[in-house]
Amino acid sequence: MNSVERVAKRTRELRVKHGLTQEELAGLADMSEKFLQQIESRRKKEIWVSTVERIAAAFSLDLHEFFAPEVPDESTPAKKVISSRVHRK
Repeated sequence: MNSVERVAKRTRELRVKHGLTQEELAGLADMSEKFLQQIESRRKKEIWVSTVERIAAAFSLDLHEFFAPEVPDESTPAKKVISSRVHRK
């Protein structure tokens, strides 16, 4: 599994674990729902580290926790993620 596939898989695992819709997670990660759909469906060929950081931060995780072999138990959806204009609607 390559890194893009790992990001897609972990993003979906965490989103489902916390009962979030793609729209809700996109809002927490400050990105468009369409962009998040492209990540989860593995249609993105490359993903910036800053994008993965925003997804991880949406679950109150650091990058090393996001990429841990098992889905982190201590993850929790963040209430607010620092706003960025990258990948916005």
